Amino acid sequence: MGAAVRTPGGKIFSGANVENASYGLTCCAERNAIFAMANAGEREVECVTIFTPTTTVTAPCGACRQVIREFGPKATVISTGLKKARKVWTMVELLPDSFGPEDLAG
Repeated sequence: MGAAVRTPGGKIFSGANVENASYGLTCCAERNAIFAMANAGEREVECVTIFTPTTTVTAPCGACRQVIREFGPKATVISTGLKKARKVWTMVELLPDSFGPEDLAG
């Protein structure tokens, strides 16, 4: 699986799944792309595009949804697959009533 994120300034960062025998240590493509973006000094996601080599599209996992929400509460998420499979969501659709930095006390 692969993913790319686009910033409001048009910069694109890519990521791939990094699998691990200890599944809890695996890191999804979406998070790897966002971490590459953050490492480059960018802090806002406008759009996330995901590709899975399947005929049905795959939505981001819960951990990825939260990380996308942290950097792009209004981001668009596009999932694509084989045979032109495609689905588009907003982050509000994927993670309604979400928790973010603005909810922290302080």
